[in-house]
Amino acid sequence: MGYFKTFLQKPEENTVLLIDGDLYAYRACAAAEEEIDWGDDIWSLSSDLKQAKEIFREFIDNACETLETGSFVVCLSDKDNFRKTIDPMYKGGRKKVRKPVGYPAFIKWIQETYRWYREPLLEADDILGILGTAPGHNTIMVSDDKDMKSIPGKLYRPMSGEFHTISQADADLWFYTQTLTGDVTDGYSGCPSVGAKTAEKLLARSATWNTVVQAYQKQKLNADYALTQARLARILRFEDWDVDKGAIKLWEPS
Repeated sequence: MGYFKTFLQKPEENTVLLIDGDLYAYRACAAAEEEIDWGDDIWSLSSDLKQAKEIFREFIDNACETLETGSFVVCLSDKDNFRKTIDPMYKGGRKKVRKPVGYPAFIKWIQETYRWYREPLLEADDILGILGTAPGHNTIMVSDDKDMKSIPGKLYRPMSGEFHTISQADADLWFYTQTLTGDVTDGYSGCPSVGAKTAEKLLARSATWNTVVQAYQKQKLNADYALTQARLARILRFEDWDVDKGAIKLWEPS
């Protein structure tokens, strides 16, 4: 930690993998959990973090081998989230979902073992997005999170083995789609009555911010409401980050 600004200002020679640390740490820990039946209706839940560490190491090794580089950084979320200042209910539903056994200790192990980045108020997705769009850098985002389709750049999805080079236009299209459809998991509703198929039809005619605003206005919601939904949906890019101040620049329609 502490090299985020340095990384942005001094591109590395090698291709650098940007690992979605939250996602793959969670999966490794969840895979290492085990239910134990002690009899007489007594059960317990345990975790073998040695197994979780091996799963994570193997994942990193496979990603590096597949993408032919030994350079990577694990991106982690901060405990605080700037989107909650936009809407206090953002990800409010996730409070009831427990982390796997041993998860905090596992994150500490990652920090002691690998190069990692975390910035105040940012999610791991934002770290990937900022670093993945930084000018002059050769990076590949490694994540199975669908939200990363809103970031222009190189994306590797390990679950399917797919490699994508996402254009600016395709990234913006996905961003507008998310703004319209919302995300129940993340706790923002999007535009009422607009699902994936409706959003696709609307944006096929004109993939612009004006189209998004008109869809909200049709539901008796104004442009300010649409902008709030967009800022919740927006995964930060380099243009949304003030490198010198280390501060977020909230998205504004151009």
